[in-house]
Amino acid sequence: MTVAFRPRPSVVRRDSGLYAYERALARRGLTPIAGVDEAGRGACAGPLVVAAVILRREIDGLGDSKLLTPAVRESLYDKITRVAHVGVVIIPPGEIDAKGLHKCNVSGMRRAVAQLPCDPEYILTDGFPVPGLPAPSLAVWKGDQVAACVAAASIVAKVTRDRLMVALDERFPQYGFAEHKGYVTPGHRLALETHGPCPDHRYSFVTVAREMGENEMGAGVA
Repeated sequence: MTVAFRPRPSVVRRDSGLYAYERALARRGLTPIAGVDEAGRGACAGPLVVAAVILRREIDGLGDSKLLTPAVRESLYDKITRVAHVGVVIIPPGEIDAKGLHKCNVSGMRRAVAQLPCDPEYILTDGFPVPGLPAPSLAVWKGDQVAACVAAASIVAKVTRDRLMVALDERFPQYGFAEHKGYVTPGHRLALETHGPCPDHRYSFVTVAREMGENEMGAGVA
């Protein structure tokens, strides 16, 4: 009887460096590898931005975009977009309200991968599994801190979204979007209380919905 050969599974230690996942997969011939991440999931205003990145060479200094300074993120963004394949999807607040945040996130990850100019052999996603991807995939806990391609995707998504929020601040300066990027802060709450939501707020989010309700009640009393 012939026994089918099964390769030994790779064990990737979380302290093995940012490129450990990519190197382990490459040893099994699984290249190119795409990393996928998003920015803006927890914000109550502005778009959700999802990025997919295939690194064509190693880039020094990659890390979780949230732990990097804006200047470092901008510098790394320029390097990534020069030497990597990148797909970016921007999901507006209205679509998030209509379809739900998680559904938009999952759909955005599929769409970002589909935008890549070449097909990945393997895909690493940050945090949760994504069904329907065009290649085998693995959800990596805190992937933007342990997998280089996911870290690169987090930087692309974060910088893209931050730029959009700065532009939005020019249209609606009363909310301070350039400072807090649409996340809930005391200043953002105060602006909502004072001005009510703008068209780029996420009306399905409780912070915005609460202010809408209070404003409508106030108008009714008046």
